[in-house]
Amino acid sequence: MKKMIKHDMPIGKLTRIKDVLPPPEELFMPQDTVKVTLSLSKSSIDFFKRQAGLCHTKYQRMIRQIVDMYAAKYSST
Repeated sequence: MKKMIKHDMPIGKLTRIKDVLPPPEELFMPQDTVKVTLSLSKSSIDFFKRQAGLCHTKYQRMIRQIVDMYAAKYSST
């Protein structure tokens, strides 16, 4: 007779480990944002959409990060 394995039950000796994950409110630092209307070329948007798909992120987030990096580099403060 074949032994049945219950896939929803633990196998072997278990050891409790300390919770190392931060609470949800500490997972990211929210930034102040301002909604703007901006016209960009279709080729630029297509590029960012393709890249975002490869990186599993949102294309708007990529554009925002590039603008933030540019502003930080050339900011006088």
